[in-house]
Amino acid sequence: MTGEHTASAQSRDRTPWTAPQRRALFAGVGSWTLDGLDYFILVFVLTDVAHGLKSTVTTASVAITLTLLLRPIGAIIFGALAEKFGRKHILAINILLYSVIELISALSPTMTFFLVTRIFYGVMMGGIWGVASALTMETVPNRSRGWVSGVFQAGYPAGYLIAAILYGLLGEAIGWRGLFALGGLPVLLAVYMWIFVKESPVWLERGTSKDSKPRYLETFKHSWKIIVFAIVLMAAFNFFSHGTQDMYPTFLKEQHGFGNGVESLIAIFYNIAAILGGILAGTLSQKLGRRWVMIVMSLLVLPAIPLWAYSHTAVMLGLGAFIVQFMVQGAWGVIPAYLNELMPLGARAMLTGFVYQVGNVIASPNSTLQASWAEHLGGNFSLPMSVIAASVAVIIAVLVFFGKETRGKSIEETD
Repeated sequence: MTGEHTASAQSRDRTPWTAPQRRALFAGVGSWTLDGLDYFILVFVLTDVAHGLKSTVTTASVAITLTLLLRPIGAIIFGALAEKFGRKHILAINILLYSVIELISALSPTMTFFLVTRIFYGVMMGGIWGVASALTMETVPNRSRGWVSGVFQAGYPAGYLIAAILYGLLGEAIGWRGLFALGGLPVLLAVYMWIFVKESPVWLERGTSKDSKPRYLETFKHSWKIIVFAIVLMAAFNFFSHGTQDMYPTFLKEQHGFGNGVESLIAIFYNIAAILGGILAGTLSQKLGRRWVMIVMSLLVLPAIPLWAYSHTAVMLGLGAFIVQFMVQGAWGVIPAYLNELMPLGARAMLTGFVYQVGNVIASPNSTLQASWAEHLGGNFSLPMSVIAASVAVIIAVLVFFGKETRGKSIEETD
């Protein structure tokens, strides 16, 4: 059966969602949302951490780089464990561990100690995306995968949104240490997942067979072209998101002198756009195909860059950020479905997380690059942000154009 016929059959399927499917979606999106919350707390308090630990913003930004750099290790560790022991329990343990590390970060007495905690946090964070997306995509109905992909990836800007709200409401009252302490709350989701969420039916069907044990070396040999393509694509995508997100609050604070309230309000505004863009694009990709939605969304960032990076008022900067993040996260909204459809079944939880996080490693210098470049320009972030955003938008469009269309592929297919 061709992909188009499969997609047509899926569109006619109107079987109601089951309770386990709804719970798996909640757990998957929730784990990625709370992971995003813990990550983006640092983005808002970067200057406060630098001042509080008697260091510089450039040095503090190394914490972001370290987190991104260590994520592939977590993807390999937790992904391999999820292939062997199942998605559910490994994901719950992963959430518990990154919550504990976030709490420890709040107690940092020195910048060196803080940077070490972010190394461990990077390992823990690296396991979440691949395992959570596999659990989600392997559980939900095939016909809903495009929409679910958008909802799943929207969890990341949703975490950013929650971080922005917490920063705006509580940042001055409890400080950066208090915000990191709140980052321990995801432990509650781990408890929920352990008790109420069921294991992936795809893993249960395949994972208990002796003949279905993961053979990673054989998988790499058989699928190396797809894996290399996915790594390069995810490097571009991570430059796309981190290049337009991570230093934007610092840009608003340092270059434009906005206070916590304005900075938080703009971040809330553009993260609402990110959530809407991800859900819309993911849904459209189920009808129009994964590739063309990603191409169009990435290229539509280009005309909004001047408004986003070179405006002078909070209103115009907020409008530019709204448009940019709608498109950036719109393109991203297709990725959970796309990667899970690209990767072979026997190593999906490990490989999706691995290629995603290796892409993060390649993009990991982004924050330090932008901070040091802006410092060289006298505190002007506009040029570094706009050059990176425009470049990767074009690179993504070209890569995806020559990539493989996966819409309509059954999630149970092995390659």
